[in-house]
Amino acid sequence: MTRPAPFDSPFLLGFEHTRALIERAAKAAAESYPPYNVEAVDENRVRITLAVAGFTPAQLAVTVEGNQLTVRGERDAEDRAFLHRGIAARGFTRAFVLADGMEVEAATLEHGLLHVDVARPEAARAVRQIPIRVAG
Repeated sequence: MTRPAPFDSPFLLGFEHTRALIERAAKAAAESYPPYNVEAVDENRVRITLAVAGFTPAQLAVTVEGNQLTVRGERDAEDRAFLHRGIAARGFTRAFVLADGMEVEAATLEHGLLHVDVARPEAARAVRQIPIRVAG
């Protein structure tokens, strides 16, 4: 038995993009490296903090394309012989879907933590009256 998708209702028109965002977010939530926190700084701002110990600023990239915030980390090849390697030394890509109007204010690397500050827009709700025309 398959579960119906929440946006497959004939009463929800034009939500294909929202459905794709939910599916992408569910896929991203399954990834666990690197660990991260999302913190409400105040009413209009959030801070995403990723644990990126061992990465330099040159090995990290924070980009925004459309509504997607992407954080990438690339490790340089090491020619060292380890007897035991318990510290992860792999690259990563972590993506976050931003709501319309959200803006990345800054990215700061501090003590092995990458802080990405994002501002939320003020919610502006307007009621529009739609005129009714008579056909013919």
